[in-house]
Amino acid sequence: MAASTHTVTNQAPPLVGYDVFTSDRALTEAVARHLPPDLLEEAREELALLGRASGSAQVREWGERANAHPPRLRTHDRYGNRIDEVEFHPAWHRLLGRSVSAGLTHAWDRPGGHVRRAAGFLVASQAEAGHGCPVSMTHAAVPALRAEPELAEVWEPAALSHVYERELRPVAEKPGALLGMAMTEKQGGSDVRTNTTEARPLAADGEFVLTGHKWFCSAPMSDAFLVLAQAPAGLTCFLVPRVLGDGSRNAFAIQRLKDKLGNRSNASAEVEFDGTTWARRVGEEGRGLRTIMGMVAATRLDCVLGSAALTRQAVAQAVHHTAYRSAFGGPLVDKPLMRNVLADLAVESEASTVLAMRLAAAYDAGTPEESALLRIAVPAAKYWVTKRCVPAVAEALECLGGNGYVEESGMPRLLRESPLNSVWEGSGNVQALDVVRVLRTEPAALDALLREVGAARGADHRLDRAIRGLLVELADLEGVEARARRLAERIALVLQGALLVRWAPPEVADAFCAARLGGDGGAAFGTLPHTLDLRALVERARVEA
Repeated sequence: MAASTHTVTNQAPPLVGYDVFTSDRALTEAVARHLPPDLLEEAREELALLGRASGSAQVREWGERANAHPPRLRTHDRYGNRIDEVEFHPAWHRLLGRSVSAGLTHAWDRPGGHVRRAAGFLVASQAEAGHGCPVSMTHAAVPALRAEPELAEVWEPAALSHVYERELRPVAEKPGALLGMAMTEKQGGSDVRTNTTEARPLAADGEFVLTGHKWFCSAPMSDAFLVLAQAPAGLTCFLVPRVLGDGSRNAFAIQRLKDKLGNRSNASAEVEFDGTTWARRVGEEGRGLRTIMGMVAATRLDCVLGSAALTRQAVAQAVHHTAYRSAFGGPLVDKPLMRNVLADLAVESEASTVLAMRLAAAYDAGTPEESALLRIAVPAAKYWVTKRCVPAVAEALECLGGNGYVEESGMPRLLRESPLNSVWEGSGNVQALDVVRVLRTEPAALDALLREVGAARGADHRLDRAIRGLLVELADLEGVEARARRLAERIALVLQGALLVRWAPPEVADAFCAARLGGDGGAAFGTLPHTLDLRALVERARVEA
């Protein structure tokens, strides 16, 4: 037998067997900050249970398998009958079942439900992000369903259920159901007003049949979908179930599955409605955009949460690797330049988490002022946090060197996933233009934003200067469309800075204000001022596995 050629040394152990929730200081502090004291203990126990599962070797393996074995389309059964089903690896169903049972589709009628659910979504997404798509859409569909009380009476309890059942059956026979969305078409993309799918009314009030196509239908094995189509009175929202009340399949032809950059575990499809596809109107005919925008806003917040989760996981992996890896005479984590990179990434991660959780708390508050804040802060946060995710994950991957470029590290999957949330539910330009629209039409939203950032005025001179600069930008909306991205970025940065100054440890707020608001940082990560307490920033982000 040949002798061993070498002994493996100086390799970091895998980051498994830890509690994703309790090891995240920014997240645990946000939960404690935004939940009433009487809910806190129960919420911590639930989130710690989910956190331990999400950090376990078993659930991490489920994530790897679900992505290594993407879903497959079966258009016909063995006898030639059209079935239009998507087959998933068993690991996908296990991931989805765990998240549904943890209440990640249940927020709207629970005390503190949005904060609890947002924290859980951030935790579960770190184990595997793709299964978060049907979870997110099911949660977000509830506000749209409530526009049609008869539909909500049937579908809302199923959407809020903690039971996942994969079989397609009439909703009345299922203990829980998932909902999806199909809005965009080949010719229009985000410009859904140009949709050509036609809705023809039937004799029964509120019932229609659809003819047309949808270019992107996420999670096509969901039990029902919210769809936009052109009714006689204009663009209208409809509910399209996969299975009708008598147990027969609705006409819902899946043409193909998308071959995507990332998000490989999740199915995205092109679907056709053949003129017999039964649909139920949701909300007022001709007011489809108004009806579905509540769903869109909620899924946009999940884009922010998803990007915060990816960033957090990437940073945790980078800090873990460098703590165990030695180079040039000592641990990488102790090298001044590497420490700067890790500290900068940690600040970015915390800023994303704090902002996302603040917006979740606004949903729970439900006051007119908090609702107004959401209308401007959600698109600004969606624009900025999702865009920052891509370079942050790429930089974290580089901290692992060549090891990070290898699939087994898990970092390439994070990197492939990182652009998704910037594209989903309206790309960067759509979000920036939505910020401009709100500024022009909803004065209460701007007032709410200024109150929020004003709560931190006087605490940091760099933040104060950034607030004044933002006010100058807002005073002149001439040619604002061409600078909409700049404006959305500034709103998000000022909001993040204000929240960190109020709630984060001084070293975190100091680093953020110096680099993001004070101009004392470069275009790449790892360019924080060397005078900051970089070691404290890195230690705060470190996971003890």
